Amino acid sequence: MSRSVRTSPEGSERPLHEAYDTALLDLDGVVYAGGEAIAHAVDSLADARAEGMHLAYVTNNALRTPDTVAGHLTELGIPTGADDVITSAQAVARLISEQVPAGARVLVIGGEGLRVALRERGLTPVESADDDPAAVVQGYGGPDLAWGRFAEASYAVARGVPWFASNTDLTIPSGRGIAPGNGAAVEVVRIATGAEPQVAGKPLPPMHKETILRTGAERPLVVGDRLDTDIEGAYNGEVDSLLVLTGVTDGAQLLAAPPQHRPTYVDADLRGLLTGQPEVAEEGDGFRCGGWTATAGSEQLELSGEGSALDGLRALCAAAWTAAGDGSCALDAEKALARLGL
Repeated sequence: MSRSVRTSPEGSERPLHEAYDTALLDLDGVVYAGGEAIAHAVDSLADARAEGMHLAYVTNNALRTPDTVAGHLTELGIPTGADDVITSAQAVARLISEQVPAGARVLVIGGEGLRVALRERGLTPVESADDDPAAVVQGYGGPDLAWGRFAEASYAVARGVPWFASNTDLTIPSGRGIAPGNGAAVEVVRIATGAEPQVAGKPLPPMHKETILRTGAERPLVVGDRLDTDIEGAYNGEVDSLLVLTGVTDGAQLLAAPPQHRPTYVDADLRGLLTGQPEVAEEGDGFRCGGWTATAGSEQLELSGEGSALDGLRALCAAAWTAAGDGSCALDAEKALARLGL
């Protein structure tokens, strides 16, 4: 049975922290940016937790251990235990453990987060292709990861050793701008060997499986800022999602989103967890949300009315996604978004 195509953001009469039992929160661009808490994040998460919502933090960054991530969040004013943090290192370690013998050696190209996750699954991290590894795992190792580490991976992979990657995000945000991510490092080994790794992190199923196993969530809500990892991961896991506009996604990207990148809800920031979501209703040839009505013309998206910029964006999403169907909307949205200041 084929999945229905989302053509509009949904409404919710209940606050999202009541409608869902667990928030699966991305970190960078959602909770913090450049290591500092994003506006309203600390208070919003405290209120959601106080109202009974379980908070879990889900990251594709395999460098830091759950203890380190939890310590950082706690310092920001968000009390967090290591058990509340799920990393792509944990997801890839489980994936490897399902395919190699217990206690097997695994060549690690990455940081401490990978080594801790492998040991948790009873596997033995090693440093050289000459250590007879049963698998190779590659994860983000920080800006100082030596070039020779990619050579070690290539030697083993070229011999036919199974190759795994925590994630393939091409970029990672830093305090100085956008830096190469693990996906860029994976490309180095791919070019050298012609091989393809098994990948665990968002948006792929192993990460969603790891998250559900560790949290026990029954009605999870994925909260993220990236369409191609957070929102697509929710789509692949067949769970609902909330896109917050505090990170990398802008209005134009959201309107052009193909079905797998269309979130259930859209809000400005984590305060969206504490409120309901307005209905987007079909009205004539267009879609209305709050005081705005959006329609799809022959060449551009059109917007009339006034009110909250978020309501206008939600109405535009409905017009764009409906016009695009199972594709990506190519209509010009510049003027409509400019009216909203987006």
